[in-house]
Amino acid sequence: MDRVLIVKVTSLGDIVHAQPLVDDLRRNFPGVSIDWAADAAFAEVLRWNPGIHRVLCAPLRRFKSQRGLTDFKRIAASIAELRRVRYDAVIDVHGVYKSAIIAFLARARARYGYRSADLGEKGAAFAYSRRFARPAERNAWEGLRESVGQAFGYSIDTPPRFGLKIPAPAAIPAAARHGAFAILFHATSCDDKKWPLEHWQRLGTQLRAQGLRALLPWGSQAEHAEALAIAEGIPDALVLPRLSVLEIAQHIELASLIVGTDTGFVHLAAALRQPTVMIFTATSRRHFGVSLPGTAVSVGDEGDVPSVGAVADAVASVWRPAATAQAPRTAASSMEV
Repeated sequence: MDRVLIVKVTSLGDIVHAQPLVDDLRRNFPGVSIDWAADAAFAEVLRWNPGIHRVLCAPLRRFKSQRGLTDFKRIAASIAELRRVRYDAVIDVHGVYKSAIIAFLARARARYGYRSADLGEKGAAFAYSRRFARPAERNAWEGLRESVGQAFGYSIDTPPRFGLKIPAPAAIPAAARHGAFAILFHATSCDDKKWPLEHWQRLGTQLRAQGLRALLPWGSQAEHAEALAIAEGIPDALVLPRLSVLEIAQHIELASLIVGTDTGFVHLAAALRQPTVMIFTATSRRHFGVSLPGTAVSVGDEGDVPSVGAVADAVASVWRPAATAQAPRTAASSMEV
């Protein structure tokens, strides 16, 4: 097998956790060239993986909401680029109409996708010539690797290697120049995934007493207002300016600790092997949580909002005050994982 296209269109956390597929395929098919098709909003993240040859992207989300002519032209151009080469295999690990259409439009000898029972949208089945199943009762990320391995005849016998290499900033960010810090990812896409404001304040205050300043990122005006409200109850807390995806990733690499809800940036932190605590309140920890003993842990569960004490205990399992340097790591310490 010489050339493969992986299709995983969204979202940030899902795309991050699908990255080990690149290393799996390259190890089992030496010399294989791997392309990836995704929404343009996530193309930058894919370019952080040097194992991906070509990133094919189109502004699908934005076109759906805005219907702009410029975005339509970009989608048309992306289709032409998609069809410029022929693949030995296309692997759709998304399983919805938009990913199936991409798989169908690609020139390929074989198109792999989930069996009907495992598709996110049943009608996506039209695109595939070969089918694979999701392993039952498995963590979603482990199951993803196993599914593709079974489809291509290899076993999964190594820990996941994400291959992400974050471009180093030209200089240490201003927020990181005044000692060790923790990033508190409080914002979520759904209100039921949030952790109570007072809980964040109590946790942030405890972390400050242990030597970590709380940094609060945000992505919308509502999230900014929430960050300001949380910061009011935490000594020396800093609400960050609005940052790009790359800038947030760079801050993650410089942080001593990441605590956040079940969102993409917290999944990215775990993939980067940063000390990470992921808080669950409305989604399944067993299926979507992160677990790397001593480095990343999940707490709470669907319908089970964890207490401040439970999150503090989880923090203690991945981070120790004595292990925290007084100054942040230099930009040159960026590592591939």
